[in-house]
Amino acid sequence: MTDLPLPSGVRSAFAETARMRTHYLESGPADGAPVVLVHGNLSTGRFFEHLMPGLAGHRVLAPDMRCFGDSAPLPLDATRGLADWADDVAALLDTLGITQPPHLVGWSTAGAAIVDYAKQRPVASLTFLDPVSPFGYGGALADGSPVYPDYAGSGAGTGNPEVVRRIAEGDASAESPASIRNVMNAFYFAPAHREPPEREDMFVAEILKTVTGEANYPGDVVASENWPGAAPGTSGILNALSPKYCNWSGIVGLDPKPPVLWTHGSEDIVVSDASPLDLGTIGPSGAIPGWPGAEVFPSQPMVTQIRAVLAEYAAAGGSVRTEMFAGCGHSPHLEAADKWLAVFTDFLATA
Repeated sequence: MTDLPLPSGVRSAFAETARMRTHYLESGPADGAPVVLVHGNLSTGRFFEHLMPGLAGHRVLAPDMRCFGDSAPLPLDATRGLADWADDVAALLDTLGITQPPHLVGWSTAGAAIVDYAKQRPVASLTFLDPVSPFGYGGALADGSPVYPDYAGSGAGTGNPEVVRRIAEGDASAESPASIRNVMNAFYFAPAHREPPEREDMFVAEILKTVTGEANYPGDVVASENWPGAAPGTSGILNALSPKYCNWSGIVGLDPKPPVLWTHGSEDIVVSDASPLDLGTIGPSGAIPGWPGAEVFPSQPMVTQIRAVLAEYAAAGGSVRTEMFAGCGHSPHLEAADKWLAVFTDFLATA
């Protein structure tokens, strides 16, 4: 934990589950309806701590997922997509004796994890917070099919090795664009937003707990004859996000269908229809030589894909509420915390 204290009423604890040692934050009464806040890539449960006191009456949990925070540094099986995370959440709830179906919130990467959970277990509701596309991240065409049969252009090979190196070395500075402090401010938030210095320091310290390497972040890489020369391996978080393994479009087939809330920042550049992190968007710049052109490897229309799949979910009988947060980036729960919490609590009241 960092020196910045937790909000009043929020507790830090560890649970020895059947799968791993899990660190989590908790608030609210033991008999409250369970709400589980699942963070995304390069973050921890502390990115939700400010919301927890506002969810009075609920038992709120914000675990650190494997690879991140203070939970056990176990490998991630990318071939299961985000099912390892889903199973880890289920194991935590089982260990804590929580049998009531939970309200699940999935930020970014965890959007896929909460659907994996719901495919196997009852849930009270699903809230997507700027989720990864239903067809994974990178190397996918508009219909969700891969650009290349080996899914080249997605996975661990798309990560920035300088960012990985600086995380591994504990770089908390702002000396380089690849320093995680600058990465966070450039990609997590819209340009107008900046966290207070003490909270920024805390978030940086939390991200620097990320376990780096082939089994965790970013994962292993397989050479490919297709551009840009790398395809996803079988372990680690960025490979788990590849469309080779990550696909939550199956939400349409859930029966019964839990109510869904989708919240998204209008200025999100991480999950967008032309993300600067997507190789299809980078291609025209020439930064990675050999781009085959937009007719072969275009930008992945991620937000359009989310909207289309959730429209199918609604057409199949599901309830979907959508809230776009004007002026927010990838983290509207931080950038517009009061508004996001009001939307979420109103959703919980009717879910």
